Amino acid sequence: MRVLLVGAGGREHALAWKIAQSPLCEHLWIVPGNPGTATLGTNVDLAADDAAGIVGLATREQIDLVVVGPEAPLVEGLGEVCEAVDLAMFGPSSEAAQLEGSKAFAKMIMLEAGVPTAAAHTFDDPAAAIAFVEADQQAWVVKADGLAAGKGVIVPDDGNVAATISAIHELAATNAGTRLVLEEKLTGPEVSLLALCDGERAIPLIAAQDHKRIGDNDTGGNTGGMGSYAPAPILPYAEAQALVDVIFTPVLRTMAARQIPYRGVLYAGLMLTPNGVKVIEFNARFGDPETQALLPLLKSDLLELLHKVATSNLADVTIEWHDGAAVCVVLSAAGYPAKPRTGDVITGLDRLPSDVLSFQAGTATNAQGQLVTAGGRVLGITAVAPTLREARDKAYAATELVEFAGKYQRSDIAARGLAE
Repeated sequence: MRVLLVGAGGREHALAWKIAQSPLCEHLWIVPGNPGTATLGTNVDLAADDAAGIVGLATREQIDLVVVGPEAPLVEGLGEVCEAVDLAMFGPSSEAAQLEGSKAFAKMIMLEAGVPTAAAHTFDDPAAAIAFVEADQQAWVVKADGLAAGKGVIVPDDGNVAATISAIHELAATNAGTRLVLEEKLTGPEVSLLALCDGERAIPLIAAQDHKRIGDNDTGGNTGGMGSYAPAPILPYAEAQALVDVIFTPVLRTMAARQIPYRGVLYAGLMLTPNGVKVIEFNARFGDPETQALLPLLKSDLLELLHKVATSNLADVTIEWHDGAAVCVVLSAAGYPAKPRTGDVITGLDRLPSDVLSFQAGTATNAQGQLVTAGGRVLGITAVAPTLREARDKAYAATELVEFAGKYQRSDIAARGLAE
């Protein structure tokens, strides 16, 4: 099978690493890729949102399957462009990707499908949102309706009306915040549950947990994710499978009834509240950095699974997993998330043990051929071991071998898993 993977981050490096292992993979192209993916296939210098360029490349190279990593090309309609030329693609159409592209649309689908979720109100005018909060005198979680690269949610302190109003002003000033969703603030641990969906059927992956805040103990601002681990002990696989009938199947049926079949991976961000599981958000793609922890544990052939999803053929499919646990620790650049510095030389990857994986995200090669920082989240260092504690210890030991000026990492990745 000739495969074209779209994207350039750590998630795409992990996807490329796993796809390249498949005996079905004849050759892999990555658009645009990064220095890490270049070791697994052929990087092509096209933008991830260049739909015409991607389809042209796929036609020239006789691509059998396009796999889309990031959300933006999905929301912008790459699926429809591929469908128009009868090109199989893993990922939802732009309409279906509104489950991530619009918080208001996702909330509407959840309510229509009967999926447990937080109460919410949608506003097209920030002044109306502020008036609502001032009258209500409660703190609300404020969400930008559109895509915000994982940074479009502000959770104020309990009862802090002023912080809620400040969050409304902040997000309303962004491109993603032309519409705002105010959501009831829930309490409880969060967990990420992803499922492969072929329009009718959903098969869950093992649960993972990521760490969104920049600082230890979940302090500081939101990021795209500072690390992850799997499986999450708080949601055993048997319980994850039971949630298919509660969350995924109702959504698939509701979308199908609207003539918007959902094919791809559907990521449910869950909160385990005292009143049961609630869906906080949906994403229309593999999570980042959850993918870097999930795929090393996947025993099944990923490429075969992706193709079955794209061709609506998940009937009688069972996903197999390796025993053990995986921990991914993200190394970020100086200044991340506000103003990440680029151009710092990265050393030490050649010193990593053979059983530790390094997934490149914000990296590039400079004029001297050196690997340098080129984004906020630079590397995901992933280790697999028989137990979560061993995997965590191995991952953190490996991070000490990698150096670049301003390197930053959280010190508590997977700590909550060890406490459960």
